[in-house]
Amino acid sequence: MKFKPHLDALYRVNPPQGRDDYLRLDMNENPEGLPEAFVRNVLDGFSSGNLARYPEKVALTIELSDYLGVDPKSILFGNGSDDLIKSVYEVFGAPGTNVVSVYPTFEMYAVFAKMYDMEHKMLHYDSSTWSVRADDLIDLIDDRTAIVSVLNPNNPIGTVFTEDEVRRIIRRADEIGAVVVIDEAYHYFFDKTFLNLVAEYENVILLRTFSKLCSIAGLRIGFAVAAPEVAAYMGKVKTSYDVNNIAIEFARAIIRDKALIEALTSRERAGRAYIVQKLEASGHDYFAQNGNYVFIKCPEGVSPAEVSERMKEKGILIKTYSHPIFEGYFRITTGSKAVMEKFWNLYEQQFA
Repeated sequence: MKFKPHLDALYRVNPPQGRDDYLRLDMNENPEGLPEAFVRNVLDGFSSGNLARYPEKVALTIELSDYLGVDPKSILFGNGSDDLIKSVYEVFGAPGTNVVSVYPTFEMYAVFAKMYDMEHKMLHYDSSTWSVRADDLIDLIDDRTAIVSVLNPNNPIGTVFTEDEVRRIIRRADEIGAVVVIDEAYHYFFDKTFLNLVAEYENVILLRTFSKLCSIAGLRIGFAVAAPEVAAYMGKVKTSYDVNNIAIEFARAIIRDKALIEALTSRERAGRAYIVQKLEASGHDYFAQNGNYVFIKCPEGVSPAEVSERMKEKGILIKTYSHPIFEGYFRITTGSKAVMEKFWNLYEQQFA
């Protein structure tokens, strides 16, 4: 068989399995999920007929366009935002071109670069400050650049670019015909959005997901907002029925319930404030910026792998990294104050 030769260099890691019985603070999901009454109410509206018919996204598109204040033709849904990232590569990526991003960042940008035989030009974080400069990212954009990735806040670190910096990145990309993906998977945990830039620049694609704050990662639904022509081209490379009926109805219910979004936001921020206060009071080194996650420096003489193993024995999953910038650190997802209290109490028992 004739496999594409460049796929030999594409290494994929299977997502962790068997996580149901743990407090999951390792993958930036909402540890508690949606309120049970809200879930039951949405599911009670389903019938066998809902499941028997193919999905229709028109109603959701209209409701989201009203919610965001954008043209319905600018919206495209996908089976999670990573599905939409793939569509960007399908439309704009080509062998011999390159994608520019900071590094580390959401791993799928690197995965798709290899998948589509593109060069990945990476701006590495300064290991002493955990920061990058927008000018250095701009300097990486050249005549072969097809895609520029800007995560705001960036996953996994949480740093952000200012609007002026993002505008300069967009203008430089536009000079050579490149598209800029503004990935706002974590925008609910940060006070700024760059949605307004989509109407100003035709080469901007903004991505969001319902997986993080909105707590339906298991249903796999995200969306892109872009110029109608760009959204139409991305739609050409997608499968016909890529978002299921249950995901559509949950997304509609979440959009309609503004009080729910406010409650979820307030709950996470209270939990994040609690854990930061505990870390401050105990003299821990930590790094917490704009996402629903905090990096914590391991106690003296203890490795991240050891912290992970001992916390897992207590029923809590945390995230560790092999990247040198995170040496000696582990990361936890932030949730409600009750969730953070549970983590902190067990952590203190193990490592105080």
